[in-house]
Amino acid sequence: MDAECINRVLELLIAPLHAAVIQPTEVVLHDLRRIPHTVRAIAGTVTGRHIGDPPTDKLLERVAAGDLRHEIGYRSQLPDGRILQSTTIVYTDDGNRPAAALCLNTDVSAWVSLRSAMDRFVLGPDVTSMPPAPSMPSAYAGPARPQGESFPHSVEELCALLVDAAIAAIGVPVEQMRKEQKLQVVAELERRGFFLVKQAPETAATALGVSRFTIYNYLNELIGSAEESA
Repeated sequence: MDAECINRVLELLIAPLHAAVIQPTEVVLHDLRRIPHTVRAIAGTVTGRHIGDPPTDKLLERVAAGDLRHEIGYRSQLPDGRILQSTTIVYTDDGNRPAAALCLNTDVSAWVSLRSAMDRFVLGPDVTSMPPAPSMPSAYAGPARPQGESFPHSVEELCALLVDAAIAAIGVPVEQMRKEQKLQVVAELERRGFFLVKQAPETAATALGVSRFTIYNYLNELIGSAEESA
């Protein structure tokens, strides 16, 4: 099917799927043609997002990398400390292009707290000093997803967290950065899918204290280096 047909079919499933799964769960449909306003349909209020909101930072990164595998039952965490059990199922169109992502986020904080209490009751107060029990990897999940997936409510919030993360990855304050380090920031932003967002070059330029044309020059330099390495 083409991308629009896929999204229309999945859109019809959001409400009944939400009603069928364990609560509290949020079911989200991302139309991956609409970056950065990918949230096309949503049922549930776990993350507080709405139609028209952007993708998570990790979903954007996966689209940029062409990583279209499903991820089943991975863990993420909200800023208020709630623990989520999440699943992301990616759909491609008849040209194998990313069309949609169906995501389920279940708040399992109560279960985590209950398990911790049961462990203390059964194993004693020193259970926190014991090594964690091994977990069984999912047969369907891809590589372990880094902790700290973010669920932004606006494009501005998404861009800000991507820029902050890229600068932090370099470990040098912007005012002390040389060209090589600013180039590394741009490379990190490119890896994270930042430049799939409209007006991203202007945002990066402001954050790094350079012009928009300098950002384009950095991107061209990165493309040239990649072609020489190929």
